Amino acid sequence: MHIIALALIAVLPFAALAAHAQTNYPLKPVRIIVPSAPGGGTDITLRLLTPRLIEFLGQPFVVENRGGGATVIGTDLAARAAPDGYTLLMASSALTVNPAMIRKMPYDAARDFAPISLVNTSPNVLVTHPALPTRNIKDLIALAKAKPGQIAYASSGIGSSLHLTMEYFMAETGLRMNHIPYKGAGPANIDVIAGHAVTMMGSMISVAPFIRGGRMRALGVTSLKRAALLPDVPTIAEAGVPGFESIQWYGMLAPAAVPRDIIARLNEAVVRAVREAPIRKRLQEDGTDPAGSTPEEFAAVIRDDIAKWHRVVKQAGIKPD
Repeated sequence: MHIIALALIAVLPFAALAAHAQTNYPLKPVRIIVPSAPGGGTDITLRLLTPRLIEFLGQPFVVENRGGGATVIGTDLAARAAPDGYTLLMASSALTVNPAMIRKMPYDAARDFAPISLVNTSPNVLVTHPALPTRNIKDLIALAKAKPGQIAYASSGIGSSLHLTMEYFMAETGLRMNHIPYKGAGPANIDVIAGHAVTMMGSMISVAPFIRGGRMRALGVTSLKRAALLPDVPTIAEAGVPGFESIQWYGMLAPAAVPRDIIARLNEAVVRAVREAPIRKRLQEDGTDPAGSTPEEFAAVIRDDIAKWHRVVKQAGIKPD
């Protein structure tokens, strides 16, 4: 009886918070900032969720793309927003990469945000333009070593997770290639397809349609096991770079001081949406693994990732800007 009583006492505050949130939030449209250009994995993931969030919470959820500065511009805008729950952030792994790559950050990735939920995770994919004479990882390594600094690779921006993953790959293989940064994954994809940059690390959700359509060639995935969406594509680790791993994630956050009852209400809606069969199926078709987490679990991912990327930058000898 004593244990049951304690359990009920523990649950009651959370029940009261949820009831309070349901009656008071949201009362007007909610803005969700995507700190990258349309067409990237972050944007695609969020636009899949927003119709369900509108239905569950009864207010418009307006997506605002604010790309640039390796996602720093839009992320800083969200960090400085009023902590009332009406401005949110849809973030990617760039949130945890940037502290390792940029000396003077205008915000603290762990301190200035309240995690809501991890939405999905995905390996990146090393892709090339189909005309490049590279059928596998070893071909690309050989070509890049024969032409040091001449092979152009695209990224979604300086200091982005896709940029750092390629830098990590080059450090592990002793390569030098020419970096061409873009304001988001969408523009980077377009220029790889056009042949202006002939290779890149792409997010699975962003490049999978182009791989299926024959407009990009996939050489390797950055997870330690093959991706279900591309079962014939080897991992970079098995293709000759032992232990290589870099996972992309997407998740929703709010400014740090947003009340806990609002965070709980948003978490409930996001997790409910992610766990719906049609959305899970769509995310899996795009090559990502649906998540849905507690705010605390997402906070742990952010802390661990920040520490990981600092280690990678140091080990790879990359100098932060």
